[in-house]
Amino acid sequence: MYVFELGGEDDAFAAREAASAATDVEVVAPGLALACEVEHERVRTLAYTHRASRLIGRTNATVSDATALLGDAALDVEGTVAVRARDVRRTTGIDTPTVERRLGGVLTDRGFAVDLDDPDHELRALFADGTCVLGWLVTESVRDFGPRKPTKKPFFKPGSMDPLLARALVNIAGARSGHRLVDPMCGTGGILVEAGLVGACVVGFDTQATMARGAARNLTHYLDGEGGPGFATAQSDATRLPLCDDAADAVVFDAPYGRQSKIEGDLDGVVAGALTEARRIADRAVVVGDQPWTTAAREADWNVEATFERRVHRSLVRHIAILG
Repeated sequence: MYVFELGGEDDAFAAREAASAATDVEVVAPGLALACEVEHERVRTLAYTHRASRLIGRTNATVSDATALLGDAALDVEGTVAVRARDVRRTTGIDTPTVERRLGGVLTDRGFAVDLDDPDHELRALFADGTCVLGWLVTESVRDFGPRKPTKKPFFKPGSMDPLLARALVNIAGARSGHRLVDPMCGTGGILVEAGLVGACVVGFDTQATMARGAARNLTHYLDGEGGPGFATAQSDATRLPLCDDAADAVVFDAPYGRQSKIEGDLDGVVAGALTEARRIADRAVVVGDQPWTTAAREADWNVEATFERRVHRSLVRHIAILG
């Protein structure tokens, strides 16, 4: 069993992404989820999970209960240790330095040497909304999204998706090595870049040749290296993709927004056609828009597995539909 330290403000969405790297993910307190079998390398790619730790136990959110839990636990590690305590989202008011001293004392009493700078093992003491979870840190996600912010990419257009959200979407879609992911409305290629960075082969289309070329420029900048995943972009109508049936493992796209779309008059038809094409080429999809698009998805023979809302700013909410 493992404990995940979730990021962002939507634990259900973070848990859904975490399920791409583990089984039986369950949110147990604000910012914390328990999970079973974990793919450690997949955890490193997650956007809304910061750390995964091997569970020692769970108790009430008090120093005395945490100390008793650790004192009674079977500790199956060797080498130096350090304790790191967190008041997750500041929901408990726990004094974390006191926790670290008390739990560190338990570990030294049981024969461990403490090394605060470079320990062999890090004990995570996580306090959240009445719950304390203890675990040995096993892996952390790689927080390298800053250099890929839309404005820092070689090719940029306003409205481009933040890489953190794009990474979560492709993880939810199942992007990984050996998989092919298609974005039929690729824009500047942000979704494709994140899918490629987790190992997927990516293919993007856009009705505007300028966007298809710009996306290729961004993909070349971030993915073009020896042994990297393959990628391609082309100008194409999202409702008539030049791909054979079942050509992809997943489709992910950010639908045009009504007020900004150059195809505003026929937006419903374009998205409906894109959903139909996505169903033809893949059996999994994640669709984003300024409206849910779930009715159109069902009409295209998709099963709507889950929906989420992500507030971008006061006037924009991104609706996410996970389709299977």
